[in-house]
Amino acid sequence: MAKRRNSSIGLQIPKNMRMGGMTLYVRRGQVVARPARQHEKRSNTLRQFKQRQKMRHTMALWKMLKFCEVFFTERQNAYLNFASLANRLPVVYVTNDTMRQASFLMPDIPVSDGTLPTINQHLGEVDGVPALITDCKLRSPVDVARLLLYTAEQTIENGMPRVRFDVREMSCWDMPVVDGCLAVKGEEFADDMKGWALVEVYGDRCSPQRIVTRCSLYQQYTTEEALEKAADSYGGLTEEPYLSAE
Repeated sequence: MAKRRNSSIGLQIPKNMRMGGMTLYVRRGQVVARPARQHEKRSNTLRQFKQRQKMRHTMALWKMLKFCEVFFTERQNAYLNFASLANRLPVVYVTNDTMRQASFLMPDIPVSDGTLPTINQHLGEVDGVPALITDCKLRSPVDVARLLLYTAEQTIENGMPRVRFDVREMSCWDMPVVDGCLAVKGEEFADDMKGWALVEVYGDRCSPQRIVTRCSLYQQYTTEEALEKAADSYGGLTEEPYLSAE
C-alpha cells in the first residue's frame, strides 16, 4: 500500500519577521500577520551621518553641474566619476528642512576628470586687472584642442545657499599671455562669491580640473556647532558624545 503523501508545504517562521509591510509571527502554532511597525529609530552613528551629509551635498552639486557640458571620462558613468571626487570635499552640515537642497561653493569642486595633464591655475592679477592665471601654454594655430571656462557662483535663493554653474568656450588667441602661459582676466575674477576652472578638451580626452575660489561661506557649515544642529534636526546621533567635525 502506497504511503499517503503530505501535500502541505512547510513554512518556517522565526519569532518575528517582516514581509511586504507585514510582520509575521507564530502564536499558539498559528501564523499571525499584522502591519509592520515603522517606529524603530534608524541607525545614525557619527560616521553614517557624515557619509550621508557628504552624499547629500555631492548630489546637490551634481544637480546643478549636470546642465553644463561636462567631461568625466574615467568611469563609464559620469555621475559616479564626479561623486568619487566630490566625496573628498569637506563635509558641510545642514538641517533636515529646506536646507536639504543647499549646496556650497568651495575650493576643489571637480568639474572634469580625464587623461590630459592638469592645468595648474590660481587667482591673481594681470596688468592690475583680476585674473585666472594658468600654466597652459599657447597652442599652435592648427591645434584642435578646446578650452572651456567653468564658472561656479554661490547664490542665496529664498535663504538657501545654492551653487550655479556655467561654462563658455574660450579662444586662446583672445587670452592674455603671462610668462608664456594663458590667463583669463576681468573684474569678475575679484568676486569672492564665484569660482573658476579652465578645462582643456581634446577629442574625447580632457584635463582633470577643480574649482579655484576665495568663497568661504561654506566654512560656517563645517563647524562643531553646525554638526550638532544638523544632527539634532535628524533626531540626534546614535553615538554620544559628539566628536570633532573634522
